[in-house]
Amino acid sequence: MTTPEEITQYLQDHPEFFEEHPDLLESLRFPHPYEGRVISINERQVAMLREKNKLLQNRLQELIDVGENNDAISEKMHRLTVALLGFGSLPELLHELQYHLCEDFSIPHVVLRLWQIDEFGTEADLPSPEFGPISNNVRILAQGMLRPYCGPEVDDEIRQWFAQDAEYLKSFAVIPLKKQSNFGLLVMASPEAERFYPDMGTLYLERLGDMVSSSIMRLIQQTPGAANRESAS
Repeated sequence: MTTPEEITQYLQDHPEFFEEHPDLLESLRFPHPYEGRVISINERQVAMLREKNKLLQNRLQELIDVGENNDAISEKMHRLTVALLGFGSLPELLHELQYHLCEDFSIPHVVLRLWQIDEFGTEADLPSPEFGPISNNVRILAQGMLRPYCGPEVDDEIRQWFAQDAEYLKSFAVIPLKKQSNFGLLVMASPEAERFYPDMGTLYLERLGDMVSSSIMRLIQQTPGAANRESAS
């Protein structure tokens, strides 16, 4: 008995077969891909072309949506950059940063922790809780971060920074803040598990970390503690 593979191979080896039997080509019938009826080979080809066209249109729309989303994110990042440049004090930056991330990026939970600030002033000169005690474990964790982390799991200490909201949070973005070395963490969280996921791109998060790091360093150096320390030296 001839197998389907043998028939396929024969037709591939003899492309002239249907030219020699045109009546057979016209009489061939195929099942419709979506309807319970048979159709001619021409109708089948048209249906296949329509399906391919639909797939291409969907792919094009996906690319358009990605482009529009990137444009929107770029515009929001620009507004945040302008705002960061305009802040005149560290307390203002710390407060307004959370406002902008919540309003522009719909991120409801944001915490920031800073350390290694001795060269710029004492902790008494600077606001809390951003300058509260941080364990060595978290500092070591931050020091080992080469890029932002996104996913459902964070160190228990970091989770507790969100206080009573911690138990409801299901995804996190942890962004290292650094000059020569890491001096803090910016952590964003969401009750939506799919908001920050392990395979998501981190380009904009890295840029956010760079902008916030530079702005914090600029403002810390303008604090009275830093000025007094420079005068004493």
